[in-house]
Amino acid sequence: MEYQIKTIGVLTSGGDAPGMNAALRAITRGAIYNGIKVKAIFRGYKGLIDGDIQEFTTQDVSGIIQRGGTIIRSARCDEFRTPEGRKQAYDTLVKEQIDALIVIGGDGTFTGARMLAQEYNVPVIGVPGTIDNDLWGTDYTIGYDTALNTIMDCVDKLRDTGTSHERVFVVEVMGRDAGFLTLNATIAAGAEAAIIPERATVEEQIEEAIGQGRRKHKNSAILLVQEHAIPGGAQAVAKMIEQRHPEYGTRVTILGHLQRGGSPTAFDRILASQLGGYAIKALLEEQRSIMVGIRDNEIVYVPLSQAIQQKKDIPSDRWNALHMLSI
Repeated sequence: MEYQIKTIGVLTSGGDAPGMNAALRAITRGAIYNGIKVKAIFRGYKGLIDGDIQEFTTQDVSGIIQRGGTIIRSARCDEFRTPEGRKQAYDTLVKEQIDALIVIGGDGTFTGARMLAQEYNVPVIGVPGTIDNDLWGTDYTIGYDTALNTIMDCVDKLRDTGTSHERVFVVEVMGRDAGFLTLNATIAAGAEAAIIPERATVEEQIEEAIGQGRRKHKNSAILLVQEHAIPGGAQAVAKMIEQRHPEYGTRVTILGHLQRGGSPTAFDRILASQLGGYAIKALLEEQRSIMVGIRDNEIVYVPLSQAIQQKKDIPSDRWNALHMLSI
């Protein structure tokens, strides 16, 4: 590397995800263990532009591994999308004597980091933190498992009401433009259908879930809909069901931002601790412009360009499993 890294900056950006604090803890303690100072940048790229920065010690990250959200906050920042905004961000890095940057977030976060790295030759490492699990090159992202468990718990509760009143529940799930959360939550909760962008056969799925279920004497059904699967989301699907099967009472539940909250699961805490620690290791190995991910239970380094530009596909066997289990 052109110079020795003495100080790193770390920020969280975009939507919050359970486990971000665990990653922040691992990054902070891993850096200090290796003799590197840590400066926490509050409110993402906005804080980097504004200079909202504080040096962190090991005590600053004590007692946070179990906390959801992010203690250094997150914010959207349109200003960082401009060359002028990124110039201000770089000037802040110089002023604060920050030699390298670790960013925790998703697609948008990594896109911004990559532009900053290209324009100013700043060493940047990405740690995948998003409930959507849509980043290419890593099997899991921080927060995904917790969100999946939250959705499952909600659907389990809706099942009680659905069977009691012979209703169809249409549940809208987050996921940006990917169906990982919706599909796997459908399998985990034993729901009847997952309507996701990757499978645009909405009418067929409705008939399989409800029409076929009725012939098998099911008195209720639950369909999970990814928020951007079709225009209008869950509300649109509910109207289609009412038109085709007016004999059922149909109810819509939009889970919304509760999917982002809550204490991270053990899986997410361990994953975040691993990836955070390896982010420091990557810097010591003179890596730059890469995402630290996990694939087949092995830590991998993935170029940021690939992580944000390549599409992550849902395994066909997962879809086939749902089709078999929901009959």
